[in-house]
Amino acid sequence: MTRKRLGFFTRLLDDAPAKERYRLATEQIRHAERHGYHTAWIAQHHFHEREGGLPSPLVFLAHVAAQTQSIRLGTAIITLPMENPLRVAEDAAVLDLLADGRLEVGFGSGGTPTSFLPFGLTFDERGATFADHLHLIQSAWRGDSLTHPDNHLYPPAPQLAERVWIATFSVEGAVRAARAGHGLMLSRTQPRPADQPGLTLDQIQNPIVDAYLAALPSGVAPRILASRTAFVADSDAYALNVATPGLTRQAEAHRAAGHTVIGDSVTDYIRQFDAHIGTPHTVLDSLAQDSVLKRATDISFQVHSVEPSHRDTLRSIELIAEHIAPHIL
Repeated sequence: MTRKRLGFFTRLLDDAPAKERYRLATEQIRHAERHGYHTAWIAQHHFHEREGGLPSPLVFLAHVAAQTQSIRLGTAIITLPMENPLRVAEDAAVLDLLADGRLEVGFGSGGTPTSFLPFGLTFDERGATFADHLHLIQSAWRGDSLTHPDNHLYPPAPQLAERVWIATFSVEGAVRAARAGHGLMLSRTQPRPADQPGLTLDQIQNPIVDAYLAALPSGVAPRILASRTAFVADSDAYALNVATPGLTRQAEAHRAAGHTVIGDSVTDYIRQFDAHIGTPHTVLDSLAQDSVLKRATDISFQVHSVEPSHRDTLRSIELIAEHIAPHIL
């Protein structure tokens, strides 16, 4: 069996101005590369800086590519309905050349309703727009003519068609991704059905993986990326102390949005938000309960919504590489 790939994921949410966020995230990705991580993933968010601090992921990854050598650089995700698909195709083609073929391209339809309006879309239009934009990007990468026989993507990028990932919460989305031969991206947490609030994350995501594998064309190797929240520290007490403010804010935001959050302690929140927090031993025990990780080809770890300091994030990157990765990859 092919060895799993270890990833570091950031939403660029360090408690700092935008320029400093970008500097810190770059340093974290370089630190991950030095400690043997195979991939680094970044999220795109428009307007809402407390949800994510980066509207232009391909621009940022071009900056990171110039300061790294081997780590693969991925988008998790580009909110495709809000983009001009030909510009995404062109920018990705240029970036992949500059990064010596290290780009992984994750796409999704987006989940913040108010973000669509400035782009001339409604939230309900996102699914159809996503499908149209993805089709055009793939056509451009293949080298198809674009409107006029003389119009072809430059630089050509047929290689990127093999590095598309699709983020989805649903069985239906997984089937569509599989039939197209794309990778499957699974979220670090997922809403529970109202009638089954006690489901574990793997109970929700294993049916998605089942559907993806069943629909994958013969001869196409599966690509399954499982993103997980993990904050690892040198003591359980320190990890819980660092995690409490961020997870408490997440609980408050969930309640304000009308969601049910049971309990009022950090241990209550850890369970409900699918976080793995503590020493390497504690986190390994917690991750062992997640059966999806055994089926994933890629596992990426993020510290959100713990929101530790930059120093603590770097330490967590180190501890995951040294003490977690050897047991799960």
